[in-house]
Amino acid sequence: MFKQILNRLPKKGHKSHDKDGGNSNSSNTSTSSKAGKDVGDARTSHSSSSSGHVPIVQISNNKVLQSQNLKLNGSSIVSNTYEALPGFKDVPNSEKQNLFIRKLNLCCVVFDFTDPTKNVKEKEIKRQTLVELVDYVTSANGKFPEIVMQEIVKMVSVNIFRKLTPQPRENKVIETFDGEEEEPCMDPSWPHLQLVYEFILRFVASPETDAKLAKRYIDHAFVLKWLDLFDSEDPREREYLKFVLHRMYGKFMVHRPFIRKAINNIFFRFVFETEKHNGIAELLEILGSIINGFALPLKEEHKLFLVRALIPLHKPKCIPMYHQQISYCITQFVEKDFKLADTVIRGLLKYWPITNSSKEVMFLSELEEVLEATQPPEFQRCMVPLFRQIARCLSSSHFQVAERALFLWNNDHIENLIRQNREVILPIIYPALERNTKTHWNQAVHSLTFNVRKIFSDADPQLFEECSKKFKEDELRKDEIRTKREAIWKRLEDVAAQRSNDGYEPMVISQKEIATHVTSG
Repeated sequence: MFKQILNRLPKKGHKSHDKDGGNSNSSNTSTSSKAGKDVGDARTSHSSSSSGHVPIVQISNNKVLQSQNLKLNGSSIVSNTYEALPGFKDVPNSEKQNLFIRKLNLCCVVFDFTDPTKNVKEKEIKRQTLVELVDYVTSANGKFPEIVMQEIVKMVSVNIFRKLTPQPRENKVIETFDGEEEEPCMDPSWPHLQLVYEFILRFVASPETDAKLAKRYIDHAFVLKWLDLFDSEDPREREYLKFVLHRMYGKFMVHRPFIRKAINNIFFRFVFETEKHNGIAELLEILGSIINGFALPLKEEHKLFLVRALIPLHKPKCIPMYHQQISYCITQFVEKDFKLADTVIRGLLKYWPITNSSKEVMFLSELEEVLEATQPPEFQRCMVPLFRQIARCLSSSHFQVAERALFLWNNDHIENLIRQNREVILPIIYPALERNTKTHWNQAVHSLTFNVRKIFSDADPQLFEECSKKFKEDELRKDEIRTKREAIWKRLEDVAAQRSNDGYEPMVISQKEIATHVTSG
C-alpha cells in the first residue's frame, strides 16, 4: 500500500502544476521574472530587418506568446491562454523592464474588430495593457535600451502596418467631393489603433529615446510603410500619422532628406498617375511646417521640389480637398524667397482651370496671397500673361469668378503694383472692364467694375482716355468687318441662288477665301 501511494505522488504533482500554471496573479508575478529572463536569453542579435518588422521571439513555457505565434492577425484567441499581466506597480523596479517587454509582446496579438462579439475579454485585456504601456513610456525616467526599442517597433509594426482597403471611388466622385457632407470611413479597430498611435507618439517625443539608437529600427523601410498609411480613409488615423511623422522629422535628422523625397514621390504618383489619395492635405500640413523652417538661401533641392511637386498639385480635379494647405506651402516659398514669385505665378497660369469655375475662384484667392508677397521686379516679369488671364476672369459669365477677380483691387499692395505698371496693364484689361459695364448680368459685378474703372481714371486720366478711344476704334473696326462679312455672305447666297436657277452644280467656297475677301474689301 505504501508503494502504491509513492507511485501516485508524481501524478498528483503533475496535476497540481497544471492547475497553478494559469491561476492567480501571484503565479503570473512569479513567472514574470522568468519570462523576462527568457526574453533576454533568447535574443542572440538585435539587428533590425530592412522592412522594420522584427520577428516574434520564441519563448519557452509562455502560453501567451505561443498563442501569438499561432493565432496572429485576426484569428480567434483561446481565452485561457490570453491573460492579463500584473501592473507595473505590482513588481519591483528591477523587473519593470522585463514586464514592459512582456506587455509589448502581449499586445502583438491583432484581433478581428469586424465582429464586436468576438474575443471581447481579450480585447479589453489588450486595451488596458496598451493604456499601461502609454503611461509607462510617458513617465519613463531612464534611456530606453536597444532591446526595448526593438520590441516597441515590433509591436507598433504588427498593429499598424496593414493593407488598407479603401472604398472604390471613381473620378466623378472625387470631383464633387465635399468633406462636410460625405461621411468618412471609420476603422472599427480604432479603439486599439489610437492607443498604439499614442504610444509611438509618446515614444518618439520622449527625451529618453536616443535618436542614434532608435534610427536603427525606425529606418527608411519603417518610414515608407508609415507614409503608405496616409491613404487611410479614417481621418483620425491620418491626424495621428501626421503628428508622429512630424515628430520623426524633428528627431531623426538623418532621415529628413529621405522623408522629403518619399513625400515627393507620393505627390508624383498622385498627380501623374492616380489622382486618388486621402492624405495629401495632411502631408502638405507637415510640409508647411518644414518649409517654414528652411534656412536661407534656399537650397536648389527645395526650389526643384516647388517646381516639380508642389506647383503640379494644382492640376488634379480634387484640389478642393487640399487647396488651403497647398496655398500655404506656396506662399511660404514666396515669403522665404521673393524671387520665386515669377516662377509660382507662371506655374499657376500653366494649370489655370478653363471650365471649372469653383476651382478658378480658388486660384484667384491663392493668386492674391502670392501677389501680396511679390515685389515689383518679379511682378513686372509676369504681369503681361498674368493680366491677360485676369482679363478673361473679369469677362467671365460666372459672377463669382468675375467678382473675385475684381476683389484684387481691394488689396492695397496689389493695387499699388497695378498703379505703378498701369501703362501696360490697363490696355490689357480695359476691354473686359468696358464690356462688363454694358453686358454683364450681375449687379455686384457692375458696381465693382465701375469702382475699378474709377481707380484707373483718377490715377491717369490721359491713359484712361487713350484706352477708351482705342477700344472704340477697335469696336468700329469689328463692326465694319462684321458688316463686310454679312455683305459677302449675302452676295454669295445671291450667286448660289442664281446658279441654282440656271442649272449649275453648287459651288463650294472655303473659309480662307471668305476671310481674304473680308480683309481685302
